[in-house]
Amino acid sequence: MKTAYCLRAVCAVATLSAPIAAMAAPLAYVPNEKSGSVSVLDTATDTVLRSLPAGKRPRGIAYDAVGNRLFVTDAGSNALLMLDSTGGAARTLALGSSPEGVSVSPDGRYAAVAVEEGNSVTLVDAHTGQRLADIPVKGRNPEHAVFSPDSRWLYVSAEEAEQVDVIDVAQRRQTGAVAVGMRPRGIGFLPDGSRAYIACELANAVYVVDTATGAAIARIPAGRNANGIAVHPNGSKVYVSNGIDGSVMQIDTATNQVSATIAVGKRPWNMAITPDGSKLYVANGRSNSVSVIDTAAARKTADVAVGELPWGVAIR
Repeated sequence: MKTAYCLRAVCAVATLSAPIAAMAAPLAYVPNEKSGSVSVLDTATDTVLRSLPAGKRPRGIAYDAVGNRLFVTDAGSNALLMLDSTGGAARTLALGSSPEGVSVSPDGRYAAVAVEEGNSVTLVDAHTGQRLADIPVKGRNPEHAVFSPDSRWLYVSAEEAEQVDVIDVAQRRQTGAVAVGMRPRGIGFLPDGSRAYIACELANAVYVVDTATGAAIARIPAGRNANGIAVHPNGSKVYVSNGIDGSVMQIDTATNQVSATIAVGKRPWNMAITPDGSKLYVANGRSNSVSVIDTAAARKTADVAVGELPWGVAIR
């Protein structure tokens, strides 16, 4: 079944956009909040292929592998933009004020948007673009809503909180919370879903959560204003960006110890890693660039100029 599914997916991409499908390497998409655009990078050459219009203030971004679409939150119009692979607007969904992070469930069924001023998460049918629920959360100003690998749970971080709220996707309501440090931001799960790694900006630390018990089991010191999180596909490493320090730290998950610190641009924020785990892409908000990290060597290999105020990265 997996082989048949993969073949169908490849055919669908080729039909929608033959030039994109012809490329061997994945594409990286970078929303530029001040430019109102999404930069499209070829990860084989680490060059910008083109720029897509994306509303007034694009922030969060996620790639839908099933539908070959981009989900982009536009804080300027308080909307979720659903773009096809070439940037054409397929659908727009009105949201509450100041939407931020968006994610797509691993099973491809849902998209979830953290809506800051509504203190809520909007759950969307990823296939039709229809709103399914607006789910209140206890944390104020939620920034990220991230699905667990089994698509059953949403972990939600908020600027004014010392906890991560947990939403049961099937019940469409908050059912729990995990105590962490001040101002939780980026969230990443190990591939087996056993642990979540949560960057806490004002605690300058990454908290490790046992998802079975819902309790933090470790606190890893990070740099100043720890923010974005990315997890290696094999689960061996987790990466955290440090906004003030202009660095990314590599954490070995076997020991929960920092094993490398890599200098990047100014105010590194959200990140994404290629499917093979070989490259990490880091959005540098104040440098208007994306830093490329060779994960095997734990070193920066390039800085790619993009638009103004890049917010994050999604990789196809």
